[in-house]
Amino acid sequence: MESINLPSILTPDFGLFFWMFVAFLVVFVLLAKYGFPVITGMVEERKNYIDDSLKKAHEAQERLANIAQEGESILQEARAKQAQILKEAAETRDAIVEKAQEKARQESARLISDAKDEIEQQKKAAIADIRKQVAALSVEVAEKVLRQNLQGDKAQMELIDRMLDDVSAN
Repeated sequence: MESINLPSILTPDFGLFFWMFVAFLVVFVLLAKYGFPVITGMVEERKNYIDDSLKKAHEAQERLANIAQEGESILQEARAKQAQILKEAAETRDAIVEKAQEKARQESARLISDAKDEIEQQKKAAIADIRKQVAALSVEVAEKVLRQNLQGDKAQMELIDRMLDDVSAN
């Protein structure tokens, strides 16, 4: 078998290999003693920070969900109160309108009654006035008729007799 001549870097001899191994062990021990703990500490610290952030994010999300539920319940309560207030306002409005209508009915009834009373008084006054005028006219007519008819003693005696007969007949 023929040996192929390869560069010495690819086929190191035993002495180089030994010193490289010793250097590797020294670097590995130094790194294991001083470097790896720092690196693993930083990795662990970063892991804890990420875990804590995730936990806080989860808590914040739960709080946000609770706040949303509370907001919805407050909104529902506000809507219920609004509906109740509107209902009470409508009832109050209806009561006020009903009172105003009743007052208007009473006032119109009073005005109609007062107007009827006034009309009745005016009617009575007019009838009394007409009676006075009719009585006055009747007296005047009777006076004129009697003056004309009672021009003589005989006519006066006949009138007195008729009146006495009418009085005794009743």
